[in-house]
Amino acid sequence: MARNRKQEDLIDRLHADGIRKRVATTIAGARGGRKKGVKEARALLDQLEDATAAIRTDILGPSRKRSAAAKKAAATRKRNAAKAKRSAAAKKGAATRRKAKR
Repeated sequence: MARNRKQEDLIDRLHADGIRKRVATTIAGARGGRKKGVKEARALLDQLEDATAAIRTDILGPSRKRSAAAKKAAATRKRNAAKAKRSAAAKKGAATRRKAKR
């Protein structure tokens, strides 16, 4: 397989980033549209995405979005409690329970 300078640069860059040289060589071969290289490049990307997700959840902790959503929900409940919404619902529930006792 004849290699050109761009392939060599790609192999060197991937290898420097921690990808094994054999895998980097196969991926660089995908530049010419070879099916095996394209398939292996996709498989490698999937593996890297899985590894990234594992690092994010296990090491960096849970998503900040979830925490923000919980805070927003708590604020909404607090705001609704301050309004008549919660007390009206409580009065209706109390009336229903009172009827049930009779």
